[in-house]
Amino acid sequence: MFGIDEAGKGPVLGPMVAACVSVPDESALPEGIDDSKRLAPARRETLAESMFEDERIELGIAVVEPTRIDAPETDMNLLTVGAHAEAARQVVEPGMEGICDAADVDAARFVRRVSERLPAVELTGEHGADEVHSIVGAASIVAKVERDSRISALEPEYGEVGSGYPSDPTTRTFLSSYVAEFGELPACARTSWKTSKDVLAAEAQETLAEF
Repeated sequence: MFGIDEAGKGPVLGPMVAACVSVPDESALPEGIDDSKRLAPARRETLAESMFEDERIELGIAVVEPTRIDAPETDMNLLTVGAHAEAARQVVEPGMEGICDAADVDAARFVRRVSERLPAVELTGEHGADEVHSIVGAASIVAKVERDSRISALEPEYGEVGSGYPSDPTTRTFLSSYVAEFGELPACARTSWKTSKDVLAAEAQETLAEF
């Protein structure tokens, strides 16, 4: 069986990451699996490490960088479908059964779109699947830990960037400071996000006010 979930649909910084966890049965999963949002970062990292080290558990990871997210010919729903399928194709085989967290208001449509991109598997899905199905919770943990590691990897170049979410004051301060200094958004930012556009607009207004 397998589970699929993603992390990072909403942030203004960094990639979206999808993960698929495949196990012979749920007994192979480590104890304490839950929706990643309910777990402390250190606990998520411990659980992810144990899954990477367990030979019974296969993991697939797909990363969608900001440049793909900003491409005008796509949208987040289709990118999320593609990421779920890309992660799953790394570890699933025909005939397997799986569950995904439906990242679309229409859960059935999301499941159908992911299924169309996979070999002959039996895929179901629902909203909040990571809260009620351990196999999807496991995928949410792997996706979240991978995304967090990529955000942490930005700090040697940029300094403290926060979580990358628009609601994070540290992230907003970083973006404003960067644009004020360099006149453009950093490469790690999603330029199509409203937060990015607002930061650029505020800096342009600030510049005009100086004249």
